[in-house]
Amino acid sequence: MPNPGLILIILAAVFGVFMLGTVAVGAGWEPTSRKKVRKMLEMTHIGPSDLLYDLGSGDGRIILEAARTYHARAIGIEADPVRFLFSKLAIALYDAKGRASVVWGNFFHTDLSGATIVTVFLSQATNQRLKSKLLSELKPGTRVVSYVWTFEDWTPAVRDPADKLSLYIIPER
Repeated sequence: MPNPGLILIILAAVFGVFMLGTVAVGAGWEPTSRKKVRKMLEMTHIGPSDLLYDLGSGDGRIILEAARTYHARAIGIEADPVRFLFSKLAIALYDAKGRASVVWGNFFHTDLSGATIVTVFLSQATNQRLKSKLLSELKPGTRVVSYVWTFEDWTPAVRDPADKLSLYIIPER
């Protein structure tokens, strides 16, 4: 019979990797509430002609909501293989295959130039690292909405302090 203490240690280690596995890429995982997801998307005035990228997409709730409710195309980029697989399963179960997809990888190595909307819930440090990539790849007018963390030196077009949401518009070059 397996040692219960050893099983507990293994489960704790797996849980730790699951919760902290993406910190090295940009942020740990903390799911965004469905209410805030809807508010993030409403702030962007998302519609069927939009292509949304969710950087660090976690369980895929933003891309699923964008595809199912707003009929937008949505791509999640997730570095954690467990959350990536969970998102793939959710996309299949919710019949969003034609509009939502998820990519396993590092968003710093992904071309975002086709995006009309980018959503992030990363960390302050990661947002700072991400600024130059967003400015160089995104077209003017692209909407970037961040939950909790801001982009220093950028002035939000819309700020919702109660829900900790900031909407930024990529400026003309």
